[in-house]
Amino acid sequence: MSNVYEERATMIAAGELQSFVPFGREHCKNHPNAVNLQLRQLQPASELWSSDGAAGLVGSLQEVTLQEREREWWHLRKGVGGDSSEAEYEEELYAAGNAVIWSRGSKSQASDVYKAFTVDSPVQQALWCNFGVRQNKKDEQEVVEQTVCIVQSTCVNIHSMSGKDFISPLPFQVSTLWPTKFGLLFERRNPASDGLMSPPREPLPTIFSMLHPLDEIAPLVCRSTGLFEAPRVQYVSDSSLRIVFSCCEPSVIMTYDIVQCTHTVWALRKVTTEEQSMVLKRPEQVTMPLNLLAPSFFSTQLRNVSKMDSPGSLFHSYSLHSQGRMTSSPGLHARTHSPTISNMAALSRAHSPGMATPSFSGTQRFNISCHSPLPRGHSLLASPNSTLNDSVVLPETEPIVPELCIEQLWAENPSSCREKSCQASKVFITSDLCETKFLCFLVESHQQLRCVKFIESNDLSQLIFVSVTTIPAKDAAPLENIDAMLVLEANGSLVLYTGVSRVSKVFVPGLLAPSLGLSNPMPHPSIPMDSISTPAKPIGRHLSCLEEVVMPSPVSELRGSSKHHESSWLEDCTFQHALPYIHALRDPVHNRVTLELSNGTMLRITIPEIATSELVKKCLQAVKFILPKETAAKVLIKWYNIYNAPGGPSAHLEWSLFVTCFMTLMGYNTDRLAWTRNLDFEVPLSPVIAPKKARPSEMGSDDDWEYQQCSEYHRQVESRALRSALRLQPVEAPPCSEDPPAPLWLDPAAPLFPHVPAIFFVLHLVYEELKLDNLMRRGARSLVELLQQLARDLQLEEYIDLYWRDYPSFIKTFKEACVIDRAQMEQMNQPAFLAAEPPSVFRWFSSCLRGEEVSPFPYLPGICKRTKLLVLSFALYIVGNDNAVCSDTSKYLSKVTAGQKKNVNEMALRRQSSVKPSTPYCSLAEKLVIWLTSAGFTLKDLDSVPFGVALPIRDAIYQCREQPCSDWSEDVCLLIGRQDLTKQAHKVTLAKGKSMVGPGLTLDAPAASEAAEEEEDGMNDVNQEVTALIWSQDLRVQEARRLLQSSRPVRVNVVHLPEVSDHEYIEEKENKLLQLCQRTMALPVGRGLFTLFSYHPVPTEPLPVPKLNLTGRAPPRNTMVDLNSGNIDVPPNMTGWSSFHNGVAAGLKIAPASQVESAWIAYNKPKSAELANEYAGFLMALGLNGHLTKLATLNTPHQTGHCYLTKVIHDCPAPPLTSQGHEMTSIGLLLGVSAAKLGTMNMSITRLLSIHIPALLPPTSTELDVPHNVQVAAVVGIGLVYQGTGHRHNAEVLLAEIGRPPGPEMEYCTDRESYSLAAGLALGMVCLGHGSNLIGMTDLNVPEQLYQYMVGGHRRAHAGINREKHKSPSYQIKEGDTINVDVTCPGATLALAMIYLKTNNRSIADWLQAPDTMFLLDFIKPEFLLLRTLARCLIMWDEILPNSDWINSNVPQIIQENVVFQEEVPVSEDLNMETLAQAHDYIIAGACMAVGFRFAGSANSDAFDCLYKFARTFMQCLTATTATVTGHYNLQTCLSMVLLAISMVMAGSGNLRVLQLCRFLHKRTSGEMNYGFHMAHHMALGLLFLGGGRYTLSTSNSALAALLCALYPHFPAHSTDNRYHLQALRHLAVLAAEPRLLVPVDVDTCKPCYALLEVTYKETQWYEETTVELMAPTMLPELHLLKQIRVKGPRYWELAIDISRGTQHLQSILNRDGVLYVKLRAGQLPYKDDPRGWKSLLAPNVNNRNPEVRTFKPEAISTFTSDAALVSFAEYFCKPAENMKHKQDTLALFSAILYECVTQENPEMLPTYIAIDQAVRSLERGEMSETFALGQIALVLELCESRGLQERLRRPEGRGLLLSSEFLPVMKCSADNTLDRWLYDNSYVLRAYMSRKAYTKDMETNMLACFLVYHSIPSAGKMSGTDMEGGGSFPELLLMFTQLGVPVRSLLRLAPLLLRSGDGAAIIPPGL
Repeated sequence: MSNVYEERATMIAAGELQSFVPFGREHCKNHPNAVNLQLRQLQPASELWSSDGAAGLVGSLQEVTLQEREREWWHLRKGVGGDSSEAEYEEELYAAGNAVIWSRGSKSQASDVYKAFTVDSPVQQALWCNFGVRQNKKDEQEVVEQTVCIVQSTCVNIHSMSGKDFISPLPFQVSTLWPTKFGLLFERRNPASDGLMSPPREPLPTIFSMLHPLDEIAPLVCRSTGLFEAPRVQYVSDSSLRIVFSCCEPSVIMTYDIVQCTHTVWALRKVTTEEQSMVLKRPEQVTMPLNLLAPSFFSTQLRNVSKMDSPGSLFHSYSLHSQGRMTSSPGLHARTHSPTISNMAALSRAHSPGMATPSFSGTQRFNISCHSPLPRGHSLLASPNSTLNDSVVLPETEPIVPELCIEQLWAENPSSCREKSCQASKVFITSDLCETKFLCFLVESHQQLRCVKFIESNDLSQLIFVSVTTIPAKDAAPLENIDAMLVLEANGSLVLYTGVSRVSKVFVPGLLAPSLGLSNPMPHPSIPMDSISTPAKPIGRHLSCLEEVVMPSPVSELRGSSKHHESSWLEDCTFQHALPYIHALRDPVHNRVTLELSNGTMLRITIPEIATSELVKKCLQAVKFILPKETAAKVLIKWYNIYNAPGGPSAHLEWSLFVTCFMTLMGYNTDRLAWTRNLDFEVPLSPVIAPKKARPSEMGSDDDWEYQQCSEYHRQVESRALRSALRLQPVEAPPCSEDPPAPLWLDPAAPLFPHVPAIFFVLHLVYEELKLDNLMRRGARSLVELLQQLARDLQLEEYIDLYWRDYPSFIKTFKEACVIDRAQMEQMNQPAFLAAEPPSVFRWFSSCLRGEEVSPFPYLPGICKRTKLLVLSFALYIVGNDNAVCSDTSKYLSKVTAGQKKNVNEMALRRQSSVKPSTPYCSLAEKLVIWLTSAGFTLKDLDSVPFGVALPIRDAIYQCREQPCSDWSEDVCLLIGRQDLTKQAHKVTLAKGKSMVGPGLTLDAPAASEAAEEEEDGMNDVNQEVTALIWSQDLRVQEARRLLQSSRPVRVNVVHLPEVSDHEYIEEKENKLLQLCQRTMALPVGRGLFTLFSYHPVPTEPLPVPKLNLTGRAPPRNTMVDLNSGNIDVPPNMTGWSSFHNGVAAGLKIAPASQVESAWIAYNKPKSAELANEYAGFLMALGLNGHLTKLATLNTPHQTGHCYLTKVIHDCPAPPLTSQGHEMTSIGLLLGVSAAKLGTMNMSITRLLSIHIPALLPPTSTELDVPHNVQVAAVVGIGLVYQGTGHRHNAEVLLAEIGRPPGPEMEYCTDRESYSLAAGLALGMVCLGHGSNLIGMTDLNVPEQLYQYMVGGHRRAHAGINREKHKSPSYQIKEGDTINVDVTCPGATLALAMIYLKTNNRSIADWLQAPDTMFLLDFIKPEFLLLRTLARCLIMWDEILPNSDWINSNVPQIIQENVVFQEEVPVSEDLNMETLAQAHDYIIAGACMAVGFRFAGSANSDAFDCLYKFARTFMQCLTATTATVTGHYNLQTCLSMVLLAISMVMAGSGNLRVLQLCRFLHKRTSGEMNYGFHMAHHMALGLLFLGGGRYTLSTSNSALAALLCALYPHFPAHSTDNRYHLQALRHLAVLAAEPRLLVPVDVDTCKPCYALLEVTYKETQWYEETTVELMAPTMLPELHLLKQIRVKGPRYWELAIDISRGTQHLQSILNRDGVLYVKLRAGQLPYKDDPRGWKSLLAPNVNNRNPEVRTFKPEAISTFTSDAALVSFAEYFCKPAENMKHKQDTLALFSAILYECVTQENPEMLPTYIAIDQAVRSLERGEMSETFALGQIALVLELCESRGLQERLRRPEGRGLLLSSEFLPVMKCSADNTLDRWLYDNSYVLRAYMSRKAYTKDMETNMLACFLVYHSIPSAGKMSGTDMEGGGSFPELLLMFTQLGVPVRSLLRLAPLLLRSGDGAAIIPPGL
């Protein structure tokens, strides 16, 4: 039989022929392609992506010639990205003319355009390339950006899939671009025709890299390692190297040397810092003058070029040529990489691929001849042919740093007889069936395919090239999917190879196969060769590829180029030209390839795969894994040929074919084995093309039914179940008429005969793997046939027993065994891993559950994935070994190895699994769930795991579902089935990827009429769904909106008295309106706070800014009242600042997470001059919400941004006659940019600010006329940018600026207070909270200097660079030498407060104590007492208490005695009562402000009550007579400050009592109520509803500093007043806002809802750890005070957010939109529908625990769950129907099961319940043909009895298994009874099994197998090892059986059999 195994000439059939036309060609016919302008404008944007619009359209009709139309190129690849579950698809990139078309399509789906690009000049090349983008500096992980690169003659257009476009100019002419793992490689075109340079000089680099479209192009370096010398690193400057191939994985490139005619392979990697420094370090000028020139000269030119308009000019017009062949110094340049080069060769060709540096003597001069000077004065030297002397100064630039390095891996042996043109025309990497990799390159001129085998080193860091094989070939293409390649031989036939092994010829239906015998040459075809146009050989192409021809494709340029080739393949044609023959192969993707035919048409064919069924694939993998490589390759090739022979089997016969094929290869004669004889066909072992069988009719006949009834399958498996269902007569088995068969032998010469035991074992492991997948159980059944045969022949009794137990009725029919004698047995390789005890995965699990010691379970790496996963899961969760999945894997798994190379995937897997997940674990369940997720295990996978094995995993999942961790990843949440957490995690993932586009909660837009009414007030973006939940009882939000709206006319109500004339009445109305307008103009400041961050703008629409309406309506006729009538005097520029505030309010609506680009910011610039101030405010707001940083200029480090600023200022239309528009824009921009760059010390912003601060400019600088308010804004900007940095220089300047004297001359005389205050605030911010730790500032004496500014004294000499400026005094103000405290005190006081903020420094605080004598009180302004008190309290932060006693304790004794207790004590005449009263009120107001700061945003009730009391007191004083003593203005100021303090405490809470106060003060418009007081009151209202209730205030240092700037207690007297404080600073309060509103959203309805939260506070010095309950949506306290937040049951699934481990997770939730997803439990109603919890859906069903289970109506299911599967189950399985009368108990059971699953919320247990029920029922009926389900029930019972579960049940809160407490005992009892009854009747069967006697025919072995499996009884072989029968006692048996691992409950059933005396067996009667 040996001839059977010999190789024959074979052939396989290719499938799925399709004619192929590139999709892009068809699309281009309809594509406008830059032919004319009109067409291009008509195209929709989506179809045509103009990539280079700035250059305009160059093309016109005349330019589009026919030849350009002809030049086309395309490339196909397998689909990248998209959903992994998608079918395999192909992507095509097509380039023709100026267009590039990117399309996608698959076998089953037509292609469609993904993107189309048009550029301005002909496309020279188009390619895909991936760039790595690092997300941030800390991240090592790079994100891959997929792009398309389109090469034009002067630039590369790069379009990324994420929508970014880049244009990179080319600084030189490029011949080809190559994609690599890191980015692009550029090959510089080297014109060979130009003459050489007269004296030799440094050759310029020829290959460059670009790692990102925004990076510079950098030269490539080469590291050469000599045999006897140190490694050298130099630029790649060898002009004779051409790249012919680049690859990403592995990262290699291949080059061809056109002089030596050899190919070289290089590893491409990132350059190391050491190599960078080796290249860049400049040697001494004397020794090597050349090196001085090369890098610096080159980089200068490269950089100059990149700044010029026409890239490419450097190397186009000014050619530098490398010195050709130099033999001067061979030692330096010899190629030492390859030891095969002889010395002579080294001498003759001494030019390294790296940059060779010729050695010159130090005195030698060298010339550079320039053929033409550089254009535009860029020439290097004065005259074109001058000599560069040593004295010439070279342009000093830093050289360009190289980024990539190449290192040689392999070089071709240079042969002496090699012809010139043997350059590879096609290069690819392929692998064979055993995963050996080859680098193949096609040398077309020799018609050879050279295959270089390479292997990876063990650490995967290096490639080792092993051997070269040459295959004769005209063309070749790799087929990645099937590990093969298709080769076109010279005679035109297609041959399939795997690696370098020939598989078979490929028969293409419809194409005549060339006859192999013809050898006489054909006459030439009549068609001239050049007229055949194919993409591989377009018409009119020059044949020599070394000529300078611009071609679109590197590959097609090289293909078909030499004349030798053209002629040779013409001569090889062996048949008439009338028949098309295959001329070339191209575009291989997956297992499809395009055949290019000689007549120009193309066909796409599919090469069939090695197997289609999963079962056969798995078995082939296992066989391949265990066999030696050579054998494996032969076997697989033989299988491939048999399987794919033309007319071969259909897919469903694949398994039969596999069995026959492999058994034959193992030496079986399949015709003589009964069960293989019945397989439907004979497999030709020498697979010549089999004739197709005549197919029987499709309809079938009666014979089919009879055949089915008589079949083995029917007898073994289906007979009883089918017979009872269809009421059939039993069919007798056919009588056995044959004689006893002759013994069967195996053929020892068969190729697989020695490997039979190894193959058997790996297939057994595959069988165990298949048992763990419900979807593959049928495969396991097929495999068991083959396994039992092999086990019989190898005489492995234990294995046969195992298979019989799994499939008792199936296995017992197989009786045949083949005889293998001892000699043959010895020929077989007996592997060490083949154990006598068969590995059974279910037994292994069972041992784990019983707590026995387990041995490692064998598995095949990469094949038995599920075995590995589940074994480790049990080891972790059941055995309880924490390290099972990381360090202790080998305790539970033993890897079966075949002495082969380690599987790369497995190594990667091991590395992945050995990384411990970083999350801290609470329990084994959590660890298991996280580990399963990291292994890629999903719920879908879990559903296919057998129910008994899956139950422990489900148990762990359920535990995690009950007590989840809030910051688990999305995949973990999906696995544990918590939709709420999954959605939350999904949002976090999205947010990390990119900022969210829209708001978190979508709102229904208001109705049209409503919207028209409301849209103008600017407040309709506040989320009404949330506000309606927070304030559900009243309309306070609408009231706040009414008070803050400024877009409607005000009501001017003036009574017309009889004696007043009409003219006077009109004046009176206008005066009244003027008073009301003071209020209207102050409203926007409050409105900005109210609508903070509530709007997500649409990028295509401008921001809606509400109008500031300053008109009125007078009742009763509603007549218009206007200020512009000229009747009264209106202050000039009255509305300037109010417009600014209006712009800020509008801009502050934009949420930080919105998509705002610089284009949109410019798009909002107003056209009219009146709106310039509004735009200035809008810019400031964009800075405050962080969007101003998106202005492109502000991100560029090289620009100061000042150019943008001046541009904005000058472009802004200014109101006539004023420069206020410019001033406002400057203020807005400076403050906005500074706020956006808070605390960053950004240099460009610092430069921008310094221009506006004379003190920061050098003394010699030009005097700039900077408006005063702009200076103030710039000074505060410095404070913001340097906040908390303690920057010495800025601190020094600001300290001096606080006391800047007036002058010189007329300068700096007005509004000095605001500048001094700004300098103080800025100084405080720079040194914020540093206290006495001001490092490096001790010499400045900052606190002492500030104290002096505060209390006065002698002015110090002005130090620093600006002292000259202050020599000449002011012409307006005479201040003398003393400090003017009125100017410097506020700034100095607040600076001290901020520097010593929260430091509790008592000595500094004592400086700020209010004076306690009348004499001293007279020296200080009462206002300053407020500041001092506030400053002192902020320093003594921890002493602030929220009660009136503490507030009063700040008042000095003298004031308390004389003001508070004046009734009791007579007042001394020396005292000034007015001073004392004012001092008292201001100190109280200051202390109230301090309480406001201390408890900002806390809604502390004590603080609120205390402050509210003082506010009421001040209001009473205002109406009382004592107001005259303190003064109305002072009382009003104090009241405003207290009101602001209350609002700070209650920020975002919308407190009703504060709202009433604000409303009361809103109505007061007469008397002393000026613009500033209105501003204060409405700021208080804005803070009260901060961000629509979503935001509140923080008490961080940064926030307190911002609040001090914003709430400075001196408000402007009128709308243009900036004397004491710049109005723009009022908006800095935004910087203190932080989102702390937590909004529960129901994950099913996506609507906000109520949920009960349990908030735990950390322990502090004031209170112990406390837990409070809050009904969310609620404002959370500051996060650093909290320990934990928990969503409480019972209505919602519980969820705990542990803040003690870090606040980042909660912070990210709050920052996005505060949405916390919650999930309603089954049967619960939300709080809105059922506030008291009385309407629970479970209430009516409480009585369901009684036997009357039928009260659960299936219709009620929809109220519990919306799962379609459960609703359908209720519909079809739980509803009684007419024909179901006899099945009432089944319906009742199903209803009960469904109810249990739904109410306990584990619907995934439903299939488990039903499987258990079905198994027990079929056991009762005796219809068990396989014991699988029973084995699973046994596992479930063992899990229930396991130690871990029992311990859990003992705990008070412990819960049992997921299965209902009643269900399992009932089922167990039923199964026990059935088996006990069988044992009672058939004990002799069990006895026969145990004594290993033969069965008689009438024995019922099915039930025996069920009994053995259910009771976990060991095999007869094991038991026979111990003498059990006969005597002995029960304790002895117990000891023996415990050692065998038999449970006690099983022993109780066996004991009577084993302890019998005589024949009268005392068997337990059933029922016990």
